[in-house]
Amino acid sequence: MSHIRGTANYNLGNRSPFGGPGQMNATDDPSPLDAIRQQTSKIEDWLDTIADPVKPYLPAIGRFLIVVTFLEDALRIVTQWTDQLIYLHDYRHIPSGITHLFLLGNVIAMLICSTFVIARKHSEYAVAGLIGVVITQALGYGLIFDLNFFLRNLSVMGGLLMVLSDSWVRKRFAPAGLPQLDEKDRKMYFQLAGRVLLIFLFIGFVFAGEWGFGRVLVSVLGFIACVMVVVGFKAKWSATMLVVILSIFNLLVNNFWTLHQHHPQKDFAKYDFFQILSIVGGLLLLVNMGPGQFSVDEKKKVY
Repeated sequence: MSHIRGTANYNLGNRSPFGGPGQMNATDDPSPLDAIRQQTSKIEDWLDTIADPVKPYLPAIGRFLIVVTFLEDALRIVTQWTDQLIYLHDYRHIPSGITHLFLLGNVIAMLICSTFVIARKHSEYAVAGLIGVVITQALGYGLIFDLNFFLRNLSVMGGLLMVLSDSWVRKRFAPAGLPQLDEKDRKMYFQLAGRVLLIFLFIGFVFAGEWGFGRVLVSVLGFIACVMVVVGFKAKWSATMLVVILSIFNLLVNNFWTLHQHHPQKDFAKYDFFQILSIVGGLLLLVNMGPGQFSVDEKKKVY
C-alpha cells in the first residue's frame, strides 16, 4: 500500500490414495497418505470442537481482517498527507494536481470498497476496486518491481478473491459483458486462484531475513502447510496452521506498538503487521469455506 518509506476420517478401503481404483487389499499396510489423513482428521476434529463457539463469526472476522490493511493505509495517507504529496512530487516526479487526485482517489476507494466488503454488499465491485488500488499504488509509488511488495500483495489479492467466492455462495450475480459461468463454476475457479495466491506471502518470508533454527523450523512447517493449501489436501487444517504461524510471527516481529514514535522501523513494522492481518483474514475464509472443488479434499468425497 502507500509507501513513502524509501473433515471426518476417510477409509480408502480398496481405492487408491487419490480416490480411484487401486490395488490396496485389506491385508496391505496403510500408505503414508492414509496415515497422514488419519492423523490430520483427528486434529481437524479437535480443532472443530475448539472452534465451535467462533465458527458463526469466522466469515465476518475474515472479511474485516482482509480489508484492515486498506483501512490503515487510508488513515496513513490522511495523517501523512503532506509527506505523501512531497514524496510523489519530488521523488516520483508526478505533477502536483495529479498527486492530490491520486491520494484522494485512493482514500475514497479504500474506505468505500472496504465498507462494502465488511457489509457483504456489492462484493464484486468492492473487490475490483481494492485490487485496482493495489495495482495503482504499485505503479504510483514505484514498487512494482519490489519482490517483497509484489509477493505480499499477491497474497492480499488472494484474500480478496476468497471474499468474492464467499459472496457467490449466497447469491447469483452475472457481471455485464463477462462470459457467463454458473455460480458453481465461478466459485470453484476463484477459490482455487484465491488459495494459491494466499501462500505467496510465505514465499516472501522464506527468502527474506536472517536464518536461524527457529526460522528454518517455521519455514519447513509453513512450506508443508502451503503445499497442502495449494493442492487442497486437508486444506482447512493446513490453513489453520498458517493462521497460527503468521499470527505468532506477526506479534513477535511486527510489534510496532513497542517502538518509539520516531523509530525509523515503526512505519515498516506497522505496514507489515496490517498486511499480514489481511492475509490471515483470507486464510480464515478458507478455513470457513473449504478449498472448493479443485482439491484433493473434494475429490476424495466424490469417489
